[in-house]
Amino acid sequence: MLNIVLVEPEIPQNCGNIARTCAATGSRLHLVRPLGFDISERAVRRAGLDYWHLVQVCDYENLEALFALHPEAKDDLWLATTKAPRDYTRAQFSPDCWLFFGKETAGLPESFRREHYDRCIRLPMREEARSLNLSNSVAILTYEALRQNHFPGLLGTGEMKNNINSK
Repeated sequence: MLNIVLVEPEIPQNCGNIARTCAATGSRLHLVRPLGFDISERAVRRAGLDYWHLVQVCDYENLEALFALHPEAKDDLWLATTKAPRDYTRAQFSPDCWLFFGKETAGLPESFRREHYDRCIRLPMREEARSLNLSNSVAILTYEALRQNHFPGLLGTGEMKNNINSK
């Protein structure tokens, strides 16, 4: 199962969109505090996130707590950052890899990026553009990781399959 990690996310709408991507793909969502929003059951219900029950959400006080519970993450992680030396097409994603994304205003902590320099990847874009929206970045890398692993458990057919010759 793919693991999507948001480190100190700030914008609730981004988290909601990312949770929806996780629901659609069967990916696990990991949230590293502090969070810029409330994820209590009441807040989620009030926001109308009717797919939240389809997402396995894990919540951690900090990165150290995440790695204490999931030491395997250090062996199979990728850090998405606009500062990376290589683009994401050079990464070989495993089916259970950990994709890390930083907060909207500052990205991932510099010390964390330095510690995992060889695992930093970026989405190619024009220099004049600061970055893509966080939820778009998560969707792109999630689907690339899934594509590389032949979309495990997701290759059902659409409702139009049996309607092709009906017209």
